[in-house]
Amino acid sequence: MATLATDIALTPAAAARVAAIAAKQNKSAILRLSVEGGGCSGFQYKFGFADAPDAGDIVVETDGVRLVVDDVSIDLVRGASVDYVESLGGAAFKVDNPVAASGCGCGTSFSV
Repeated sequence: MATLATDIALTPAAAARVAAIAAKQNKSAILRLSVEGGGCSGFQYKFGFADAPDAGDIVVETDGVRLVVDDVSIDLVRGASVDYVESLGGAAFKVDNPVAASGCGCGTSFSV
């Protein structure tokens, strides 16, 4: 299990939201981010809770909450930060990804 803080970051706002959701659902405060083919721009972000990091995962920790990314997906999100934002349109986890060449209006898919 590698931990490289420069690979990806979890903001304090996102960590607080993950902790709140995990507490309500009685789960570990571990958010998994993966990238899958699809979406309107070619790739899409997928979020879910994990019981524990898998072998080969990149793991970063903010305020006691861990973000894990598999070793394949990290190449598509390297240098990104995961934030939690609330706006008039709703609330969601948002990935600020410097690797993405373009994205879609919904913010869940991107191209490289």
